[in-house]
Amino acid sequence: MSYPSTIQAIAISKTGGPEVIEKREIPFPKVAPDHLVVKVQYLGINFIDTYYREGIYPASGFPFVIGKEASGVVIALPTDESVLNDPDYKKCGYKQGSRVALDYLGSHAEYVSAPWKTVYVIPESVSSLTAVSALVQGLTAISFMEEAYNVQKGDIILIHTVAGGLGLLMTQLAKSRGAIVIGTTSTPEKASLAKANGADHVILYKNEDTVARVLELTNGEGVHAIFDGVGKDTFESDLIMIKRKGTIVSVGNASGPVPPFPPIRLQKKNVKLLRPTMNNYTYTSAEVLYYGNALFSLLADGTLKTRIFKEYPFTTEGVRQAQVDLTSGKTTGKLVVKVSD
Repeated sequence: MSYPSTIQAIAISKTGGPEVIEKREIPFPKVAPDHLVVKVQYLGINFIDTYYREGIYPASGFPFVIGKEASGVVIALPTDESVLNDPDYKKCGYKQGSRVALDYLGSHAEYVSAPWKTVYVIPESVSSLTAVSALVQGLTAISFMEEAYNVQKGDIILIHTVAGGLGLLMTQLAKSRGAIVIGTTSTPEKASLAKANGADHVILYKNEDTVARVLELTNGEGVHAIFDGVGKDTFESDLIMIKRKGTIVSVGNASGPVPPFPPIRLQKKNVKLLRPTMNNYTYTSAEVLYYGNALFSLLADGTLKTRIFKEYPFTTEGVRQAQVDLTSGKTTGKLVVKVSD
């Protein structure tokens, strides 16, 4: 197949603020024998994009194409015979023209060449826009609530913060498992949205004492598990609000990474602390199949519902603004960028 010699991509030439983001021309990506080539339609904006842009996560070199989530159409299949004969590859059902979603670093471009294990075939019951709005956050919610802490009926769960894209999906999933959900957020409007998505109690952290309210709601015992996407600003209070033998799952770093601390502090309540990454739960082809099928089934039957906050243009200014909006604390739901029809 003949590919264009160059493509447009969203990249950074150094770490820094949103001003380092630029749409630029780069060579067509190298196509490895085990890769699928995808013409991209939508990009998903995530906090991990800002971590690479800021240098919290190291870039492999510059210019560095950012982004970890996209959806589009397969235009070329792997050429490696061992891949084509792999039983799990066959189960995925890849075809030229298949609509797919990608969980692959460097995917914010017009075309992406990606390992087949990072590419999920989208079923007919799910749109490409829904898929890109749910892939990374949906896989994170499902794998974290199954493996980091297996949410059970009757558990009391605390989610920081509850009205973003991941928080809403976690709320829906925890409620479908029979848990009681306490969430934190910044505004009454966001609180109403969280409650509409199933949250039982929502704390306005700017106006209320979060620790006092959580302990009041749990009769002083604390919660079974905390899923914390904020990081530095909430970690100390997490240690107070967690129940004896509870689990704190550090999900993200919206306020900055949690500073180093002595593990002996966990001893007081025999607390479990994890800082997982979704890609270590979707590492093998069997895990990719399992969690991909789980996600699209939950989307198809309505257990999980996505909310698009805004669709941005595929421009330097559009992606800069998307990252500014994401980190402002003012968004609800998912931010996406439209690349092509």
